[in-house]
Amino acid sequence: MKRTAICLAVSALTLSPVTFAAGGIQDTPVSVSAITADQLANANVDDLKKIILALSHRVENMETQTTEIRGIATAKSKGDWAERIKWHGDFRYRFETIDNDRTDEDRNRNRVRARIGMTAQVTDDVKAGVALASGSDDPVSSNQSLGGYGTSKGINLDMAFIDWKFAENLHLVAGKTKNPFYKVGKNGLVWDGDYRPEGAHVTYDNGTIWATAAYHFLESDNKGGSKDVEEMAGVQVGYKGQIADNMEVKVGASYFYIPVEGSKNAAQIFDGDDDPGGFGNTLMGDVYEYDYETVELFAELNTKIADVKTTFFADYVKNSDADEDTGFSLGFKLGKAKNKGDWQFGYTYQDLEADAVFAAFTDSDFGGGGTDVKGHKFNTAYAFSKNTSLSITYFDNEYGEHTRSEELDFDRLQVDIKTKFK
Repeated sequence: MKRTAICLAVSALTLSPVTFAAGGIQDTPVSVSAITADQLANANVDDLKKIILALSHRVENMETQTTEIRGIATAKSKGDWAERIKWHGDFRYRFETIDNDRTDEDRNRNRVRARIGMTAQVTDDVKAGVALASGSDDPVSSNQSLGGYGTSKGINLDMAFIDWKFAENLHLVAGKTKNPFYKVGKNGLVWDGDYRPEGAHVTYDNGTIWATAAYHFLESDNKGGSKDVEEMAGVQVGYKGQIADNMEVKVGASYFYIPVEGSKNAAQIFDGDDDPGGFGNTLMGDVYEYDYETVELFAELNTKIADVKTTFFADYVKNSDADEDTGFSLGFKLGKAKNKGDWQFGYTYQDLEADAVFAAFTDSDFGGGGTDVKGHKFNTAYAFSKNTSLSITYFDNEYGEHTRSEELDFDRLQVDIKTKFK
């Protein structure tokens, strides 16, 4: 009976059928898979010990192979997730000096901006991301002023979103995200670069035509019916194409609808600003006098001059629901400070009337933020290592008379050291 059991075990382990043949087991080493049932039947005790020992080694080898296979599978699974997760971030140290005739003050300060985030390709059609940033709850700035005897500085949720690719070239994105609307020449005529809208948007981009439709919240909580939900919407359509060798053009149009007439001045909500002029938009008391139904037209030309990457841009906006209703910016940039030894230089002229755009979301550096301001912006940068640069930016601006009763000067100098990784 025992020999029959051993015979069956040998057969199962070797995956070989049992055969019958004459003769016993030889003294010389024999493969377990070569042992026949008849040999087992004629084996003595020593022979059986050899068979059992051989079977034990075979089982150990099979267990080792199984463990290795599982380890490889686990490592591969972990490796797949590691490849699906991408980290990105940047750091900037800034010294700036401000001469503001409106507040009659000269101000010097040191500031930092730190941001870090990750995106995960959950499946082929779903991506999610989370990012943190320094600063306060200001929606258009992640800067943190240094001071307070070395007290700890705040870290806030900068982005949290899910991105579903539901069709070819089409994405639905929901949460707190990067601004989906293209900023021509990266200028801040309509949107500050740090602004992170909240809500949802759909984007389409086939490499030549792009389009975006968005529905975002100013305030999504109605407080149990004690207040109204406040929202905004926007659409943008653009075209990108080659018009000659080394010459690419981008043109487009946008429409933004921000219905805030009768709503409280945003400066008093998140900036603690008691100035009745707020950020420059026209007010009646402490509420907005107009809605912002702004049309934007823009164009950008990317080319090379003397083998130097060069960008020219123009941006124009008009609000159909106000009197001080227009704004524009014109500018260029030479070079790009990305790799070690690279230089860049940029210039922008901007003129933004009081109600051309919603002032709370426009460039927070130009004129100290807001509208009813015009003037120049100069920038130069040098990359002393890859993705790391020293830059100097100077703003020579002038406030308008609409909300401040007289023309006043605003000057700002910023010296930045910044680096980024991804």
